[in-house]
Amino acid sequence: MSLFMIAAAAGAAPSTASKEPIQPIAAPKIKDAGLVELGKKLYFDTRLSKSGFISCNSCHNLSMGGTDNLKTSIGHNWQQGPINAPTVLNSSMNLAQFWDGRAKDLKAQAGGPIANPGEMAFTHELAVDLLQSIPGYVSEFKKVFGSEKVDIDKVTKAIAAFEETLVTPNSRFDKWLKGDKKALTKDELAGYKLFKDSGCAACHNGPAVGGNSFQKMGVVEPYKASSPAEGRVAVTGKDADRFNFKVPTLRNVEMTYPYFHDGAANTLPEAVDTMARIQLGKKFTAEENAKVVAFLKTLTGDQPNFKLPILPPSSDATVRPTPFDK
Repeated sequence: MSLFMIAAAAGAAPSTASKEPIQPIAAPKIKDAGLVELGKKLYFDTRLSKSGFISCNSCHNLSMGGTDNLKTSIGHNWQQGPINAPTVLNSSMNLAQFWDGRAKDLKAQAGGPIANPGEMAFTHELAVDLLQSIPGYVSEFKKVFGSEKVDIDKVTKAIAAFEETLVTPNSRFDKWLKGDKKALTKDELAGYKLFKDSGCAACHNGPAVGGNSFQKMGVVEPYKASSPAEGRVAVTGKDADRFNFKVPTLRNVEMTYPYFHDGAANTLPEAVDTMARIQLGKKFTAEENAKVVAFLKTLTGDQPNFKLPILPPSSDATVRPTPFDK
């Protein structure tokens, strides 16, 4: 009896993943549990910001799809950032980090917000000094790295290791890809067909359904940003490359509103309508739009499930930040 016949006899349909532009997400494989646990603590520690008020989780909230659900994020001293915070979930699958791809990987990305004056507004030197003043962290760094010396390379390595575990497998669409033909409804399957036939899958493909290429926003019709600054982010930094962005992942997209680099689309139907029009030159009917949206909602997978870390207490030597600049 062939493997196909055995699977059929057991009631399991053969996988269709190899035929599709989207592949299932695999569960994370943790290589170094101690490094991941340290990274988790650093991810949630607001003491890595000048105000003592902002952590990585502030803008990439793991209870909200890895985003903050704001048009653009709020940083130090209530500064409103220039761009929408992309989700951290499945970000390890991106070809690069940030909308403009200026960080080659998660480790390179992790150090950026700490020293950005509009975000956490600290410096790497101060962050390292602060961590070095906390006995619990010194002990944990020694356990993980074999040395009590804290440096920014170790800090970003740990945060990246934790972020690499933030993947979301087992979506209903993944179950369908793996052979469960009852995982999707008729309308969801029709939405997926529209998604492919209309050309969406040309950019939104692979396990993350995006994140693996840079594309110009406004191929058929120019995108009208709500302010000039929102079109300046580009892969190369050249004005000619304005509106060239990393294609965002569509995994868990129902949770990561508002949409686009400028957060201009508040709802999935609005985002689908805009993308179809300016990227594909297509106008979906209300019924077609609803079917595509129905499909997109099947991409929500299992959210990271872990206990919140108990952070080591500051020592008497630790500098206590003030919430706001005077």
